Amino acid sequence: MSIEWVLAFLLLGSVVGFIAGLLGVGGGGILVPVLASVLAYHGIPEHMVMHVALGTSMACIVATSFSSAYAHHKHQAVNWPIAGLMATGCIIGTFAATFLAAQSNAVYLTLFFALFMFYTALKMLFKGRPKEVIKTGTKTKAVVWSFVVGAISALVSIGGGSLLVPYLNRQGIKMSEAVGTSAAIGLAIALAGTLGYLFNGLGQTSAVANTFGFVYLPAMVLISMASIISAPFGAKVSHKLPVTLLKKLFALLLLALGIKMLWVVI
Repeated sequence: MSIEWVLAFLLLGSVVGFIAGLLGVGGGGILVPVLASVLAYHGIPEHMVMHVALGTSMACIVATSFSSAYAHHKHQAVNWPIAGLMATGCIIGTFAATFLAAQSNAVYLTLFFALFMFYTALKMLFKGRPKEVIKTGTKTKAVVWSFVVGAISALVSIGGGSLLVPYLNRQGIKMSEAVGTSAAIGLAIALAGTLGYLFNGLGQTSAVANTFGFVYLPAMVLISMASIISAPFGAKVSHKLPVTLLKKLFALLLLALGIKMLWVVI
């Protein structure tokens, strides 16, 4: 790999890690579109580009989610009983969905990803007033919802925070603890998703250099290294800048990336 690509992946990881620390969001929304645009230049066959982008992104999220979960744990902001309960459903849903992704046409995966980006962006742009807290959850409902979250997370390569935090908050868990608990569950999602994409891609990418399953190893290593370093800086800056405005700008970026993904397949 040329020094230019090494620097490019390090820069991408730095940006993703900084944004993750700044806004408390996963990096999949940025990683997947960028990786899908550049992996073809690294010998990834066109019909596998989206699969490898999803798998590589999920592998990168392992590092950032571990860092985030550990930081929240140090601040005693993780409800481990709930995290353990919901992680079970998320792991099953995530791992199962990787089999679906592996058998899906890249065009359908791209469309699903783009539509989810639109949903996430619009939700961030037009977020209404906080809803009344309702404690109607049961263990069964929590496991079922976590299964759904895990499945969606695998198909779009996210840590699940955008779906988990609102649910946990509506069950009466204060926001700081909901974010911390979501981060811990997100680590389980990332690990299960990575294993799933590794397993499902073994027989399909064996002839492709520098891949292990649906994970492009050079990008995964470089992006993960940089994101772990930059994430704490983003978290530090988040206490000094208007995060609400930054989230709006990030939402516009997601819309632009979603449009780009649609443009490729339409």
